[in-house]
Amino acid sequence: MMDCQVKLTVPVYTGVDKELFLREIYTMRRPALMKGVALGSCCDKWTVDYLADRGGAKPVTVHVSPEPRMDFLHKNFLYRTLPFDKLIRRAAEETHSNFFVSENESYYLRSLGDDPRKDPADLRKQFPELAEDFCIPEFFEAEQFFSCVFRISSCGLQLWTHYDVMDNLLAQVSGRKRVVLYSPRDVQYLYLSGDKSEVLDIDTPDLDRFPDFVKAKRYECVLNPGDLLFIPALWFHNTLALEFGVGVNVFWRQLSVESYDKRDPYGNKDPVAVSRAMQTLDRALRALDDLPPDYRDFYARRMVLQIQSRAYSTDPERTGQPHEKAESMATADMETSGYSSPLS
Repeated sequence: MMDCQVKLTVPVYTGVDKELFLREIYTMRRPALMKGVALGSCCDKWTVDYLADRGGAKPVTVHVSPEPRMDFLHKNFLYRTLPFDKLIRRAAEETHSNFFVSENESYYLRSLGDDPRKDPADLRKQFPELAEDFCIPEFFEAEQFFSCVFRISSCGLQLWTHYDVMDNLLAQVSGRKRVVLYSPRDVQYLYLSGDKSEVLDIDTPDLDRFPDFVKAKRYECVLNPGDLLFIPALWFHNTLALEFGVGVNVFWRQLSVESYDKRDPYGNKDPVAVSRAMQTLDRALRALDDLPPDYRDFYARRMVLQIQSRAYSTDPERTGQPHEKAESMATADMETSGYSSPLS
């Protein structure tokens, strides 16, 4: 990893119940690693043989990648369908005698709802035989529940850096997983395309293409079996399976139901108000296209300052110096070549 990037450790908590979670963890709006939270019998039961037997031959849609670092922007993977029991056994193998692309291909399962186009995933509906082994931590109200996602990863599989718009708990049931996170307040250093970072190799990035990436503070932790990670909404995260692993994500709504896009079964579309604001901003920026470059630059900087004064957090611990950040954002957005803006 780059020596010049600030590296921070995710704080670790033990003996966490709902009261402690809400009082000391949730209000901070920062990631937290929790140990010793009761997740049910899954941590003891979910061996490869047990999962294959209980999950059966139910067909599942799987990401198959010829290389372990999956790239959602350029789609370096295939979607294939496998019986669940065969997927489990293949994903746990180091090399494959049966394969789609190569004997070293990697597998990733992110469970889907009954109708993937509109239904969020729910372990209790898609895998009821396994759901009885998993206990969803009662850290939020039942009406806030959005989805419960079953995840399986080959050893070495790395997922792209992205954010979600809902809070979530990542339960690591088996295997070890490294998780790297970046604060929403470092968004200007992550080179976004939509909700995903263009920086695919976060350990040895191409600093000629992504020079400002070193400015993003890197939070890191390793999840062991039985660990639970709180990932607040809008925090960027990148995962690397250090071993074949099985996990469960639980997402819940912290905003009102009306705030979210009803056509979003994955929980990764921006809130409705944000989508409207982005469309308005895009129209405003296009209106500046008729001006000469020096006028366009000047008024774009004024727009950045107006956004900063109206919408930035005033908490100096979280945002640093707002006016300096606004100025640096304006400079980066308008002078850095090759940057793919989230507004494009």
